[in-house]
Amino acid sequence: MAGHSQFKNIMYRKGAQDAKRAKVFTKLIRELTVAARSGAPDPAMNPRLRVAIQASKAANMPKDTMERAIKRGGGAEDGDNFEEVRYEGYASGGVAVMVEALTDNRNRTAAEIRSAFTKSGGALAETGSVSFLFDHVGAVSFPPEAATDDEMLEAAIEAGADDCESGAHGHEVICAPEALAEVRDALEARFDTCQEARLTWRPQTRVTVDETQADALFRLLERLEDSDDVQSVSANYDVPDDVLERLSA
Repeated sequence: MAGHSQFKNIMYRKGAQDAKRAKVFTKLIRELTVAARSGAPDPAMNPRLRVAIQASKAANMPKDTMERAIKRGGGAEDGDNFEEVRYEGYASGGVAVMVEALTDNRNRTAAEIRSAFTKSGGALAETGSVSFLFDHVGAVSFPPEAATDDEMLEAAIEAGADDCESGAHGHEVICAPEALAEVRDALEARFDTCQEARLTWRPQTRVTVDETQADALFRLLERLEDSDDVQSVSANYDVPDDVLERLSA
């Protein structure tokens, strides 16, 4: 296992997901608001908003909460003016990390992100010094039982996707960012609702880390995820199965 999905899995085993439900809602509300503000408040006309609504439904967010966030973004209600900010840095073991945030206070967010890196043995880097190690892509995820590997690959090709990775943990279809909504809709028409559809930073190569480095890395990722301002974190790491088992114990 590798990358951001592995961190999600190990944190799930530690029982952290339920404790972070309120923070998940905070992040989703911000994304709904910004998505509605950046385009039409109608999801039929705004692919980013459609993705945000789907993610909110998957998190079991109440309908009225979603509607209020969209109205704020559409200008029907006053609200904080969030802006999108990206941070790049290196974690323990030379792992490259991409952090995307929505914030109403750049100074506060920058201080939080810098502190998270420093406390975990990492460091922030200059803009552009890490992003070249990643591809910005759309990703659509389905559970393993949704289709066979061949069926998902065939459907992904027909939908115009660029790649499809299948394994015991499910299927992930990769596409160009601007094609995310179209690819997701085509796949859902065939395999029902996906688990997740998102824009993400996909590592071009991965860095293998040992147990000490992995422990520090996971502490960094947890600190970053714990920030209300942080929307997503991507990293180019790979952890051997035996190391993962010991850290998960």
